[in-house]
Amino acid sequence: MRVCVVGSGGREHALADVLGRDAEVVVTPGNPGIPGSVAAPPHEIEADLFVIGPEVPLVGGLADRLRERGGLVFGPGADGAMLEGSKAWMKAVLCEAGVPTARYGAFTEEAPALAFLDGMEDLFVVKTDGLAAGKGVLVTGDRSEAVDAVRGCLSGEAFGEAGRRVVIEEGLTGPELSVLAICDGGRAVPLSPAQDFKRLADGDMGPNTGGMGAYSPVPIAGGAVVDTLMDEAVLPTLEALRSRGIDYRGVLYCGLMFTPRGPRVLEYNVRFGDPETQVVLPRLTSDLADLLASAAAGSLGSAPTFDDGAAVAVVCASEDYPASPRTGDPIEGLEAASDVDGVTVFRAGVGEVDGRLVTAGGRVLTVTGQGATVAEARDRAYAAVGMISWPGMHHRTDIAGTVVAGAGTG
Repeated sequence: MRVCVVGSGGREHALADVLGRDAEVVVTPGNPGIPGSVAAPPHEIEADLFVIGPEVPLVGGLADRLRERGGLVFGPGADGAMLEGSKAWMKAVLCEAGVPTARYGAFTEEAPALAFLDGMEDLFVVKTDGLAAGKGVLVTGDRSEAVDAVRGCLSGEAFGEAGRRVVIEEGLTGPELSVLAICDGGRAVPLSPAQDFKRLADGDMGPNTGGMGAYSPVPIAGGAVVDTLMDEAVLPTLEALRSRGIDYRGVLYCGLMFTPRGPRVLEYNVRFGDPETQVVLPRLTSDLADLLASAAAGSLGSAPTFDDGAAVAVVCASEDYPASPRTGDPIEGLEAASDVDGVTVFRAGVGEVDGRLVTAGGRVLTVTGQGATVAEARDRAYAAVGMISWPGMHHRTDIAGTVVAGAGTG
């Protein structure tokens, strides 16, 4: 089987790496650090299966266009991709499906938005409605900060047209979980759960980012928890989409929180999560190419299988990420880090100058360690991170720290 992976980040590198166990893989546009990268657009590539990584081309209808040309595509059409393209639309689908989620309101005008804030309690969540590269969410206990965020979105100053509608939610507290479900339009099977770390700095401090690390499996998410999530969230959502005439074939990424009132779905994404993909897929023991092809064809077979070990991923980011990341710095130590037992270094924001790999984005590398336990995987990942450097490089030092210490929540 020949598979074309669309995208250029660490997620796409992980997809290509695991798909490459059983298939020939090309990646477009890729980056200089991902083997098999080609410059040709997807519609010019001959492939038995197309796997679309990022949300932007999905929301823009790339899957539809490839299907119109006769391609077998893993990724929802533009109609299903609205789950991520509009947070207000996604919340409406959740409510229609009866999926437990936070109380919310969607607004295009300032006065009713601020009135809704007045009805909230101690924690405010403000989200831009459209795509914002994982950065359009503010969680704060400071009402004035929430007001500023609402005004920044609705004015277009913060996220342009994507933010001119804003979603305000009640703040929830508790450990979070990410579950990626493979969907064929009618059925869905879960991948092994993961927990990611969105905040920039240790102790969950600093701004939200696209993700600074992750680990899998998650002690609080055994088989019964995942079964309940599938029955009460993922499958009802697929049914709600079908009732709207949407044939959803791709990943349904469910982000949820274990609150004192029970699990609540925080969000759906319509693609593999980043960096969750970099800890979930390396643990896969079954054929990923066959799994994704069967889902794309509407005929899911048996559920995927995973090893009994663990994986921990640490993201290495550029100076001033996420605001205005510095680029162009040579990356040192990649070969030594890649030689650490059980470690894979996935390349994301990477470019090339004079034959050397240099930083070319905010999240530059995802260093994934695998081991028999989370502790062993974590030790390997951080040992490799310690071998990598460039001016201004930074990373969190507490990924999976509390689960190793015995707290079980990451």
